[in-house]
Amino acid sequence: MIMVEIWYGILAFMLTTYVVLDGRNFGAGILHLFVARTPAERRQVIAAVGPLLSWHEVWLVASGGVMFVAFPRLLASGFSGYYLALFLVLWCLLLRGISLEVGGHLNDRMWQSLWDGVFAFSNILLGILFGTALGNVARGVPMNPTGEFHMAFFTNFGVRGDVGLLDWYTVSMGVVCMVMVTAHGATYLTLKTEGPVHDRCSRIARWLWCAVPVFFVLISVESWYVRPALLPEMLGSPLAWVGTLVTLAGAVAVFTGLRHRLEMRTFLGSGAIIVGLLGAGAATIFPVVLYSTLKTEDSMTAYTAASSLKSLELAMIWWPVALVLTFSYFWFIVRQYPGKVKLPRDEEGV
Repeated sequence: MIMVEIWYGILAFMLTTYVVLDGRNFGAGILHLFVARTPAERRQVIAAVGPLLSWHEVWLVASGGVMFVAFPRLLASGFSGYYLALFLVLWCLLLRGISLEVGGHLNDRMWQSLWDGVFAFSNILLGILFGTALGNVARGVPMNPTGEFHMAFFTNFGVRGDVGLLDWYTVSMGVVCMVMVTAHGATYLTLKTEGPVHDRCSRIARWLWCAVPVFFVLISVESWYVRPALLPEMLGSPLAWVGTLVTLAGAVAVFTGLRHRLEMRTFLGSGAIIVGLLGAGAATIFPVVLYSTLKTEDSMTAYTAASSLKSLELAMIWWPVALVLTFSYFWFIVRQYPGKVKLPRDEEGV
């Protein structure tokens, strides 16, 4: 059983890493139409996120690989049940990449404005969709005794019984997560840019991080109403308490960093908040990975969704090697783009 718990931790780690790294790109993409008011300023924002955009998506693909190796039943049920949502995510990821690739091919303001809007819109949808996915995990899905479920976009907009992808709770979670990744992106742009863009991002980061605690309290109350068992499960999980402490430490770093204009501290604190919240959430729901809103006994656990013990042990041989290679490449890429973004004058246009 210990191997199942280890692989559950690996999956949670990889998904959290993706959210922290690409979440800042979501936030920057959402903000770039508001903080950048000239083509040169928008080019500055794109240069802050563009070089690492595709690289961060590797963590999402690798998370799918971990599910395929360690939790094949979760992959099979989740991908078929979330079919509509997954296609929306894929289209948004595609549009985000396409908008960056083709937006500067023509020196025409209307053409560039169109793709600037597509870039912002796709990032807004991604922030909401991933938040909605978290809401579905917390609320549960209409899983039958065979371990299968299929959901429409919405049914009666309720949170009990035969639910859909969207209801008042999952939409609330989507909005809260979009606000949080926007705040995360604002702290990142404050760290990486200078001039008017830096100043606008700094102001927006202050406003958003002041709003996040209010939204967090609201979504916590809603979560308690939707699935009351989560609160005692969190209180009884030591790892959930560790995640809570990480979240509090991140909050302290964010607010002291904003107060004293310590940009790196603010950004690290922003990442710590996301890590702590996702870590606490993963520890709270364990071992249930897909909670059934129809019958609790039909829920899927990590143990029932896992591969055989031999398969998990064999997979453990290659995963550390892959992780070392991944972090080595990540460190190499990050070192190629240190400090503030500085654009040569001949790159400020198309």
